[in-house]
Amino acid sequence: MKRFIALVVALFLIALGSSAAPAQSSPTSVPGPAYRINPGDDLEILVWGDERLQRVVRVLPDGTFGFPLVGQVMAAGLLPADLQRIITAGLRPQYKDAVPQVTVLVKNPSGYSFSVIGKVKAPGTFTPGRYVNALEALGVAGGPTEFAQTSRIRIIRKVGQQLQSIPVRLGDALKGDLEGIGPGQIPAIQSGDTMVVP
Repeated sequence: MKRFIALVVALFLIALGSSAAPAQSSPTSVPGPAYRINPGDDLEILVWGDERLQRVVRVLPDGTFGFPLVGQVMAAGLLPADLQRIITAGLRPQYKDAVPQVTVLVKNPSGYSFSVIGKVKAPGTFTPGRYVNALEALGVAGGPTEFAQTSRIRIIRKVGQQLQSIPVRLGDALKGDLEGIGPGQIPAIQSGDTMVVP
């Protein structure tokens, strides 16, 4: 167990170090890879010089939100910078001169959540506030129980109307053997994923 905790801490510190440089030019409250917006996220939208349009909105379950003078905006899966461009374009007919600077911040990334079930010490649904990979997700769920089959873990992911099953083999990583483990062998967890630990 001590080895598992040390491994998770080491991987977290490596990920933290690699995310020190900003992944995009627009500010966001989520470190690491560029954050893509999820249903349930709270966004702060600032239109500089026009306080009437500055507000916090929640992305609805269908991935949209309403914004004055623009209407319904599809946000799910977009970067904050993408939304800035969409809102700016929607506001353009309302201004004679240039549209004021639009800034979109992810105020609360509560839409990014996943579940871990099976032979883990603390199964449940988690909202970590940052992206995690499969090994980190296992750590968030308290780690595997004694008889967990860590080389047979699967991620169940909804793709459209279909369910995709992604095999994950963490046995070697949990033993501290990181040689030969490529980036694809410890996949990133996407919002809505369920990780099953048999």
